[in-house]
Amino acid sequence: MKRTWIIWTALLAFIFAGMGCSDDTLDYNNPDVRVFVRQLKSGTYNTKNANGIVEVPLFTSKHIPQLLKYTEDMTEIPSFPLPSISSHFGGKARLGECVLWIIEGVRLGHYPSLGCKLLHTDAESYEGIYFLTSEEVLKAAALYRLWWEEVENPSGTGTGVFVDPWSINPLHGSDYRWW
Repeated sequence: MKRTWIIWTALLAFIFAGMGCSDDTLDYNNPDVRVFVRQLKSGTYNTKNANGIVEVPLFTSKHIPQLLKYTEDMTEIPSFPLPSISSHFGGKARLGECVLWIIEGVRLGHYPSLGCKLLHTDAESYEGIYFLTSEEVLKAAALYRLWWEEVENPSGTGTGVFVDPWSINPLHGSDYRWW
């Protein structure tokens, strides 16, 4: 009886140890969107760049389709890795809004702002009264999806002149902008 108990205990220990060794390691230079989002939601994201600073990993245009899947998720996340030069955050982070910030960074080739909050175009400062509501962020997410469709299937302007879709601001003509 005691031997059976020891065997079962050892077996359960191996099972739980195996569960701890999952694919939750994130490569800064070649990130997995699914792992990144899971870590953000659980508050365990801590991947560092070459300088040892925790920041958003190096996403590229190949990640945008996967990132777009999370833009409607308004889950509040415990923290978000802003640029090291950022001095403030601006309130609770919503996953979808932070993902839009990442997508905009890929589009621009640099951080779109020092915080991952969208604001109204008439914002005079980076304060909560100018931040978008969740419903407005969802509208901004729809604009980014439309932009990505244009990137994948450029239609041109109808005048025979090709317009680089990467140069098009997804928020152009809306009441939204990055600070």
